[in-house]
Amino acid sequence: MSDLHVIIAGGGLGGLALAQGLRQAGISVAVYEKDSTAAFRNQGYRIRINSDGITALRAVLTPQAYEVFAATATPGSRMNVFDHQLNLLHAQELPPVPDLPGGGHLAVNRMTLRQILLSGLDKAVRYGAQLTHYDTARSGSVTAHFADGTSATGDVLIGADGVNSAARRQYLPQAQVVDAGLRLLYGKVPFAGDQARALVPPELLGLWTTVIGPDKRFVGLAPVQYREPLHQATARLASDIELSDDSDYLACVFGTRREQIPCTDEEFFAMNGAELRALTLSLVGGWHPGLVEIVSRQDPASIFPVSVRTSVPVATWETTAVTLLGDAIHVMSPAIGVGANTALRDARVLTARLVQAAGGLPLAEALHAYEEEMIGYGFDAVRESAARGHNLVGQDPLPSTGV
Repeated sequence: MSDLHVIIAGGGLGGLALAQGLRQAGISVAVYEKDSTAAFRNQGYRIRINSDGITALRAVLTPQAYEVFAATATPGSRMNVFDHQLNLLHAQELPPVPDLPGGGHLAVNRMTLRQILLSGLDKAVRYGAQLTHYDTARSGSVTAHFADGTSATGDVLIGADGVNSAARRQYLPQAQVVDAGLRLLYGKVPFAGDQARALVPPELLGLWTTVIGPDKRFVGLAPVQYREPLHQATARLASDIELSDDSDYLACVFGTRREQIPCTDEEFFAMNGAELRALTLSLVGGWHPGLVEIVSRQDPASIFPVSVRTSVPVATWETTAVTLLGDAIHVMSPAIGVGANTALRDARVLTARLVQAAGGLPLAEALHAYEEEMIGYGFDAVRESAARGHNLVGQDPLPSTGV
């Protein structure tokens, strides 16, 4: 299988990380992304990268790109929970992981990380190519078909096409994705100048801070604070990597049960940023004035709504030349902050298995080994996220499947 060619449907973090790993290994790879450009997509801003994610990025990126990632990340290990009057309920200091930057606990700007993962892949990524379905041939090859009428054929198709995965719908029609009962509003508080930053008490500037209010409404806060300008980091470490300029900010997420939103979902998702900020302020009325002030300083242009969904674990399936990665198979609520890390871990594990296939291991055996490992840690994370989300912020419990 030295001439192995891999098709990746989806250019999110997991798909791009896999492409990077395969590229480093000299394996032919092509990424087909439904978005027309690499511009911002409404998936959030700041991402926590834990030891699994850091280890994966170290494995799949070039040494120079990995150094840029480490240099543009914000270290932190404090994760506190407060009530809505900012009385401390629970303090947690995450233990350091030896030999990893930030002791294994970092936060990154999603777009910055995506641009790092895109570096060097210009010829391998095609935009505006949304997977609709695939065909398999008797020879074992797979042909992916896209909404624009084009197609691509390879030895293996990786469905990394997110929560609405077309690959999953065709490959595993029994795999459910369900509404978790929560609605989120993502926004940013710019730290331009010192005024906004000075409003945020130091105890709210940890790796992640959760504020729980009445009826399990909550606000999540997490800073992104660069240690040097992005262009300076790339000039020093990897001048061929281009990063969009960015400034320090506080990620601010408001969440509540869907029935507490005083309008229909259709109206909720049609609101503009200013209306969504006003809605948030109405739902945090009476909370600590300092917290209300932070919410009020969100940039309206940055605010967008999200419906939280989660996969339902399924049993092991029969391995074919099609497999799944990231949210396409194990989407989860953000309650424990490991969704992106699990996708990156998928990319590392699958890269290693495909390298084995390129070296002579039967492809079906390599993919089966990946699936067995991924199903274990991936659905464990889904269950843990659902349990914590249920206990802390009222997420719907997972349907019982016996798996």
